[in-house]
Amino acid sequence: MSTQKPIVVRLNAHLRRTFLAGVLATVPVAVTVFIIHWVEEHTRIFSNWMFKKEIPFVGVAVAIASIYLSGLLATTLLGQLFLRLIDSVLTRVPMIREVYIAWKQIALTPGGVEGTFSKVVLIPDESGHARTIGFTSGRPVNTAANILCVYIPFAPNPVSGKISFVPFDKCIFPDISPEEAFKVILSTGNYVPHALADAIPHAAAPALLNESDPRRTDLADATLDRRH
Repeated sequence: MSTQKPIVVRLNAHLRRTFLAGVLATVPVAVTVFIIHWVEEHTRIFSNWMFKKEIPFVGVAVAIASIYLSGLLATTLLGQLFLRLIDSVLTRVPMIREVYIAWKQIALTPGGVEGTFSKVVLIPDESGHARTIGFTSGRPVNTAANILCVYIPFAPNPVSGKISFVPFDKCIFPDISPEEAFKVILSTGNYVPHALADAIPHAAAPALLNESDPRRTDLADATLDRRH
C-alpha cells in the first residue's frame, strides 16, 4: 500500500493538470466554433441577397467586415461624432432610453468612460494582505465622492461575482485592458500579463507603505492624475 499510494496521488495530480489544460485549450476553440456556426446560420440571407443562392460562410465574412468597419469608424473623429449623435438620440427616446442606459452601465467598453468593465482595478481582500482583481467604471458613487463601486468576478466564471464599495485610495489601476483581465480570470491565473504582475507589489500603497518610502509619493501622484 505504501508503494501504491504515491502512484495514485501522482496519477490524480496528472489527470487534474491534463484535464484542466484540455479545458483551457478546448473552451476557446469550442466557443469560437459555436459563434461562427451561429453567425453562419443567421446570416445566410446575405448570400441569398448577393448571389441568389446560399454560399457557405459569406455571412461570416460580411459580419467580420462589418465589425472591422465599425471599429474603423469608431476610431476616427467623424465616427466618434456620429456615435455621440446616436448616443444623444437614444438617451432621449422613451422606453428605449431605459434599456440603452442600463446596457451602457454593464457594457464592456475598453478604454472608455462608460460601463462597469471599463477599468481594471486591484483592491485589498478581506485580510488586507492580498489583492483581488476587479472592474469598475472609475466614476465615484454619487453620494460618496471618494468611493468606487467595484465588481469582483469569480474565476473561472466571471459572470458570477460580488460588489464591493472601495475607497479610491485603496485602489490600484494596473495598465492592462479589460480583455487581458478576463484572460487572467478565465485561465484561473495560469496567464498573468507582465503589467499586472508589476502592479501587484505596488498594490500595497498607500496603506501599507511607510511615509518615507518614495513609492508612496509616486503612487499618490499617479492617483491624483487618475482622478483628473
